[in-house]
Amino acid sequence: MPPMRTGAVFLLLTLAVAACAPRHERMPRAAANWPESMRIQKLPQAQAPPAKTRAPAPPASQWVPRPVVADATEVPAQAYVVKPGDTLRRISDRTGASSEAIARANNIQPPFLIRIGERLKIPGGRYHRVKQGETGIAIARAYGVQWSRIIDANQLDEPYILRAGQKLLLPTAREVAAMSMEDRAKAFRIDIADLISGGEPAEDETPVRHPAKSPAGQQASAAAGKPVVAPSTFSGGFVWPVKGKVLSTFGAKSGGRFNDGINIKADLGEPVHAAADGVVAFAGDTIPGFGQLILIKHGDNWVTAYAHAQALLVSRGQTVKKGQVIARAGQTGAVDEPQVHFEIRQGRRPVDPLSRLPS
Repeated sequence: MPPMRTGAVFLLLTLAVAACAPRHERMPRAAANWPESMRIQKLPQAQAPPAKTRAPAPPASQWVPRPVVADATEVPAQAYVVKPGDTLRRISDRTGASSEAIARANNIQPPFLIRIGERLKIPGGRYHRVKQGETGIAIARAYGVQWSRIIDANQLDEPYILRAGQKLLLPTAREVAAMSMEDRAKAFRIDIADLISGGEPAEDETPVRHPAKSPAGQQASAAAGKPVVAPSTFSGGFVWPVKGKVLSTFGAKSGGRFNDGINIKADLGEPVHAAADGVVAFAGDTIPGFGQLILIKHGDNWVTAYAHAQALLVSRGQTVKKGQVIARAGQTGAVDEPQVHFEIRQGRRPVDPLSRLPS
């Protein structure tokens, strides 16, 4: 039986990027264990070169995630009369509320035009001003709330890329203080949906949506600590990451558990292939339930996940082709035999892989 969604993972508040705990199995682990693809690595001086028969180690990341300081501002509900030269951004700067929240409160639609003398409702609340390099997950942990709750409160949309200077509406300090112990625990549980929507660093005010690629096939923006940019469109269908018996299918299981993907039997060390063209959004082993995990963005909000690997052969920001070997199958995480846990998601929503894979 594959690992299922149970237990809880508690991470330190200073984690600026977190990995994903599979909803089908969550196990405690020290939060200081950053994923290998998310930290600068140094080889010990005495370390011998790897044997020729070993797969090459993935290149080290070139950026360090930024910790988040909980310095949100409490903004009272108020009214504001539009003055000459005002824009929603300028009103946001004057009042402290986010321009998006002001637009929603007053039903202002794109292109967000306002009239001189118009009386606007300014929604009160606690607002965090995003700094460059901060991630949604880290912001949520800094305030002790679920990232999914912040997504809903701010009506964030895919691909969920934050920008420096953006203001996020948070639950008030009083609301957080009144949370139950169970709700407080939920604030520190992370799954693939959280990583997809809240694992990218905030970009600057003038994002570059199509960064140049290095000769090695890696996006320069990922190395510089900027969001991984998915292909603009999905190039086609998916292929099987490995060929083997399906050990567990998608969907509800006994005991209230749920498998967000499928688990495929594999030989130890067997090549694991990318299911479609894309860009690696995550590669690491922070969460023990998944073991070594890779997430790939494919465009049109499609994402695939590959867990329990013995070795990772790609790193964050690297472009990959359909069928390319990205890992070696293993038995890492909460499984008792070599296998690949494979997921297909459209945005945050898991899709049954068997409905998208060839027979």
